[in-house]
Amino acid sequence: MFKKLLFLSLSAGILAGIAGLIYNRAYHFAMETDFSKVINPASIFAVCIIACVVASIAYWILDRFLKDKTDIIFNILFAIGSFATILSPLSIKLPLDVQNPELFPGLAIPMHFFPVLAWLVLKPLFVKNKYVRIS
Repeated sequence: MFKKLLFLSLSAGILAGIAGLIYNRAYHFAMETDFSKVINPASIFAVCIIACVVASIAYWILDRFLKDKTDIIFNILFAIGSFATILSPLSIKLPLDVQNPELFPGLAIPMHFFPVLAWLVLKPLFVKNKYVRIS
């Protein structure tokens, strides 16, 4: 199980990283801003992979204790965690030479949801659903 979760986390992290890089470029051209001093492609990719690996470890631990309730509890915790992390872009102190600092949250906040979205999209490919179907 842990091996499947590790592959899931790496795949979801890569997918989220690619989505983050695409969003970063689209935002750069749409808003004509450059936040490369604050957030660069390597950090976007690394944070997405780290978030998904931590999520896979948390899922594995929850699965050991909760068994058939793991999916719902994990999804709720992962979503709450993603919402909680949006406070960091709102409170960050940007360097004084960054133009249009008010646009930074618009870049960073949506990226906080990419790991959870990638995880939820790819999870059915790696882990079988444990829920019983009600007919």
